[in-house]
Amino acid sequence: MEDKSPSLEALYEKTEQYAKTSVELYKLKALGKLADVVSSIISNMAVITCVSISFLIFNIGLAIYIGELLGKTYYGFFIVSGFYALITLLVYIFRHQWIKTPVSNTIIEKSLKQTT
Repeated sequence: MEDKSPSLEALYEKTEQYAKTSVELYKLKALGKLADVVSSIISNMAVITCVSISFLIFNIGLAIYIGELLGKTYYGFFIVSGFYALITLLVYIFRHQWIKTPVSNTIIEKSLKQTT
C-alpha cells in the first residue's frame, strides 16, 4: 500500500498543475482576443475621426457655396442641415439593421476567431 501513496500525491500535484496551467492559458487567450477587439476599435476610431474632420470641412465649404448660389450664406447651411436631419432620421429608423447588428457580429466574430 505504501507504494501507491507517492504516486497518488504525484498524480494530485500534476492534476493541480494542469488545472492552473489551463486557467492561465484561458486567461491569456481571452486577453489576446480582448486586445484584438480593442485594437480594431481604436484603429477604426482613428480612421473615422480623420474622415469626420475632412467631411465636416467639406460640408462647411458646400454650405457656403450653396449659400452663395442662393444669395444668402445661411440658406446653404439650412439646406445642408436639412439634408443631414433626413439622414439622421433614416439612421435612427434603421439603426439596428445598419449599426447594431453588424457591430455585434464583428465583435463576436473577432472574439471567436481562432488564433493560429
